[in-house]
Amino acid sequence: MMRAVFHGTVLAEAEHTVVVEGNHYFPPESLHREHFTGSRARSLCPWKGIARYYTVTAGGRTGRNAAWYYPHPSPPARRIKDHVAFGDGVVVEDTGPRVDP
Repeated sequence: MMRAVFHGTVLAEAEHTVVVEGNHYFPPESLHREHFTGSRARSLCPWKGIARYYTVTAGGRTGRNAAWYYPHPSPPARRIKDHVAFGDGVVVEDTGPRVDP
């Protein structure tokens, strides 16, 4: 189980992520959306396309543009469509296998 944590608050949890260039991309349904606000920021990756950003807020702290995703990735990057990766103070950790009671 992978999770993204920002100042002690879990932003996302997923059994499976897609790893691209060392970043874990979390499925959109794994996000705790109350911590995400859309940003106007954009960036261009030569092979993935145009990234859009989220600002994350939790525990009284804000990570401006700390998460990004590709709503319309290039064909080689289609497996990360709408998946979210993290930076800027967000810790991505592997909590080990999920054990259901």
